[in-house]
Amino acid sequence: MLAKLKLISYLSWADWCVFFLVLALTFFAALYGHYRKKRSQNSALDYLLMGRQLTLPLFVATLVATWYGGIFGVNEITFNYGIYNFVTQGFFWYVAYIIFAFFIADKVARYKSVTLPELAENMFGPKAGKVAAVFTFFYITPVAYVLSLGLFLNMAFGIGVLKGMMIGTIFTCLYTAWGGFKAVVFSDLVQFFVMCAAVILVVIFSVRDFGGLSFLTAQLPPSHFSLTGGNGLLNTLIWGFIALATLIDPSFYQRCFAAKNPQVIKKGVLISTLIWFCFDICTTAGSLYARAVLPTAEPAEAYFFYAVQLLPSGLKGFFVAGILAIILSTLNSFLFIASNTLSYDLLKNRFKNIILSNRISLFAVGGLAIGMSYLLNGSFKEIWITLGSYFSACLLVPILVGYIYPKRISDHLFVVSALSSAAVMTIWKLLPLSGVWAQIDAFYIGVSTSIILLVLNRKKSRSYVKSTTDL
Repeated sequence: MLAKLKLISYLSWADWCVFFLVLALTFFAALYGHYRKKRSQNSALDYLLMGRQLTLPLFVATLVATWYGGIFGVNEITFNYGIYNFVTQGFFWYVAYIIFAFFIADKVARYKSVTLPELAENMFGPKAGKVAAVFTFFYITPVAYVLSLGLFLNMAFGIGVLKGMMIGTIFTCLYTAWGGFKAVVFSDLVQFFVMCAAVILVVIFSVRDFGGLSFLTAQLPPSHFSLTGGNGLLNTLIWGFIALATLIDPSFYQRCFAAKNPQVIKKGVLISTLIWFCFDICTTAGSLYARAVLPTAEPAEAYFFYAVQLLPSGLKGFFVAGILAIILSTLNSFLFIASNTLSYDLLKNRFKNIILSNRISLFAVGGLAIGMSYLLNGSFKEIWITLGSYFSACLLVPILVGYIYPKRISDHLFVVSALSSAAVMTIWKLLPLSGVWAQIDAFYIGVSTSIILLVLNRKKSRSYVKSTTDL
């Protein structure tokens, strides 16, 4: 097999027919979603959350589809480190999903908020809502997914990564801005079936052509079957803490706020977890075959080129459409949530027309995501760890404590905790550390700062209560 190829000249007419058929189905699904619902009295709520009428099948389809836009990043990690990808991008996250389903879902549903920052405002106060909005905005800005789309269009049509990011992002912004959350959900429904079928096909044909586990163990280095993939234990565990960001993840919360009732949320998350488990097995296995067959290929691109050469005519086009579906299903959701955060939370009350300001914000977010992908050197791992660690370290602890002990954290304390964690993390990153200290990621420092501040405040409150009681 070739390590790289010109895809535009490699696909047959049948492949292109299938590819554009899937694109057409996606477009018409968004169109159907836009027109199927009657206009409600609250048009903004209908646009932002589908009028809180998200049913279980749609909840599962849109939640599953939203979670895999960084497919090239997952492939890159598997290519370089093997099943380490399944541990860091799979197992840790399943634990977080189950915790969310059993312990967080009911609490989220009670607040009837529109966005995660609004939830923080309802729990702690207006300043907490603004701070949460800033962290949410940068976390949910779809940097990795804009980059994925640029890579895809470059590999498919040879137009360059930057041009690919610009063209793909504009197209996604147009149909997302036009239909709102309903367009996102119904396009995700088509993309859900296409992406799942595509990755399953790669595994089936790989086993048929090359054999099973014995082929992989013979062709791959032993470290590819190590749980840490040659990385340190702390480096591996940090992904477990980042996975806990699921407990406050804006895309999770958006679906929960849109669900018809708490039962839809709990059942939907558990069903989605099972599907994610199967999907991760397929993508990890497919990327391992790509590493074994195309060892000299670019890590992020190997799985794509391997699958295109592996599959027969017709199915090649379906797979290419599946990869595009994986990217678009996450990109449109993240663009929409980031624009909600900007227009509804950060610029709230500055514009009378929420829908119009949301649509304008979509394009602003898309431009920002393209710029940030260059600032973070176009590395999927760097993008995920940087944005994910700041968001998790600064917001996770106070919000979880707020669930467990309502009204115990004041608006001021939430702000101090979040901003102090961010400041200490940034300072730690800039320090010229060496030895053991250099092995400690800034994420751990940020979380520790948050915990220490909350514990000290708790002790201070108890001391104050005791002194007033003595008086």
